[in-house]
Amino acid sequence: MANAHLISFLLVFFLSFPLNTLSKSTIEPCSNSDSCPALLGYTLYADLKVSEVAALFQTDPFAILATNSIDLTVPDVANHILPSGLFLRIPTRCSCSDGIRKSVSTRYKTRPADTLASIADSIYGGLASADQIREANGISDPVALEVGQTLVVPLPCACFNSTDNFLPAAYLSYVVRDGDSVAAIAAMYSTTITDIMNANAMGSPVVRPGDILAIPLPACPSMFPRYASDYGLIVANGTYSITAGHCVQCSCGPGNLNLYCIPASMAVSCSSMQCSNSNMMLGNVTSRPTSAGCNVTSCNYGGFVNGSIVTKLTTSLQPRCPGQHQLPSVIQPPISVIHETYLAPSAAPIPAQAGGIMPSPKSSVPGTSLPGTFTLPGVSPSTGPAGSTSGAPIYQFARILDVNVFCLVLIFFL
Repeated sequence: MANAHLISFLLVFFLSFPLNTLSKSTIEPCSNSDSCPALLGYTLYADLKVSEVAALFQTDPFAILATNSIDLTVPDVANHILPSGLFLRIPTRCSCSDGIRKSVSTRYKTRPADTLASIADSIYGGLASADQIREANGISDPVALEVGQTLVVPLPCACFNSTDNFLPAAYLSYVVRDGDSVAAIAAMYSTTITDIMNANAMGSPVVRPGDILAIPLPACPSMFPRYASDYGLIVANGTYSITAGHCVQCSCGPGNLNLYCIPASMAVSCSSMQCSNSNMMLGNVTSRPTSAGCNVTSCNYGGFVNGSIVTKLTTSLQPRCPGQHQLPSVIQPPISVIHETYLAPSAAPIPAQAGGIMPSPKSSVPGTSLPGTFTLPGVSPSTGPAGSTSGAPIYQFARILDVNVFCLVLIFFL
């Protein structure tokens, strides 16, 4: 009888643990050494400069700005202080390590009062777990962290061949927050519940805070040769990417998923961007109406090879002449966060407008967010197809709470 009462107590005790301790993350198995561009959804734990956020993830501050469509022409923008609670997309390389896809380029130098839990949950916003950091660094005693110790921080990411149902896609690793639902997340990223469920092998549309989902974002792919240093470049719809040593700015959308590259508006020394046998520069397009349609000639970007910018002159006959190319709109560097949206994403938040680096002096662009504000989660509306699915093999795993402990306790008392 005593044992029965004790077992009943243990059942109530363990079942009283919050369900969000059983966080899950989507994993993509892999067996080769290739990598792909991917995105991490990160919420700032404190006010940080753009350069400090970049240092946390060992990435380029201008790559972060471009990925989040923040105007690069703002003076000293890399040292702009971003507000705590701001949601950003962080560009990373998704590699194959230990048979699964993950980003392994991030290093963190410990500070006084750091613990593996605080590093994982606070500083990196739940993108990693304390156990994952411990295992990646072979730490036997997690309490004995040394100040100044450099840790590898493995972060979740996905490639799935940079496609979603055979359409170009970039994958964002998104940490589920309080109040989130699959329906709300799908609405925020202009995708569908079915698409998210298939991409993450979900049996039901149920998520808990701390779960990490792979969100497929419609994107513009590149066709650069394998020997180009920016081979595999893919840009999420409504955003930008900086490449070729800060010399070239590529954008995706609005209106189509064709990559469009022009000279970046940054004061750096660059190789020639003129197309051979023409007076056209990178990004230039000319059109000439004919009786058969419209002859369109363009100077396109072909990748960054051995320190040189490759350009290609292409000519095509199209049914009608294209209008002037429209770039995604930009936002000013955020100085505040609309916390209502952050705390209650299920209440149909309004995504921030897409944007990026403008090649000309700043002007008023319809649809641009109000200066100095940033609506979370900072994702631009996309025009990807509804209901697309991913057929890549994935599985999910539980972390943080070892339920086996509960089973062992029951066996002991039985």
